[in-house]
Amino acid sequence: MLTQSAAPSSADPFSQALSSRQSMQAFLMVVLTTYFVYFWRMGQTLAMKTWRIRLLDLNGALPSTKICLVRWVLSWVWFAPALGTLMLFDLSLAEKAVLTLGWVAVWATLSRFHPQRQFWHDAWSQTQLVNMEPMPSKEASGS
Repeated sequence: MLTQSAAPSSADPFSQALSSRQSMQAFLMVVLTTYFVYFWRMGQTLAMKTWRIRLLDLNGALPSTKICLVRWVLSWVWFAPALGTLMLFDLSLAEKAVLTLGWVAVWATLSRFHPQRQFWHDAWSQTQLVNMEPMPSKEASGS
C-alpha cells in the first residue's frame, strides 16, 4: 500500500519510481543506513539499549558520522560474501540458508581471534561495544 507497487498510479511519479525492485531496494538501503548511522552516532540503537551496550570510539567518545558510515559499510561483511556467492550458483532455498547461516557463524567465530574479542568490523572502524551498568532499582537502593 505504501508504494502502490501492485498498481502504480500514472499520476503519481513517486509510486511509479518505487514500483521497481531496484528502486525499492535502494530506498530501503537509504532508510537502513540513515537509521543505523544516526543511532550509532548517538551511541545506541533501540536493540543496543535493550542489551545495555553502547557504541563508542577507541577514545571512549561517541563515534563521528564518518566512523559510523565506515562501520555500516564494514558490517556488511556479515552478509556480503554469502550473498555474492548466492548470485553465482543456482542453489535451493535450503542450500542458500546453510551457506548464509554458515558464513555468519564463521564470521562471528572469527571475533574470538581478535585480541579484545571484538567483531572485526568494529576493529576496522575503530569502534568498540561497551557494556553498560544496569540502572540501580529503587528496591535495591533502599528507598
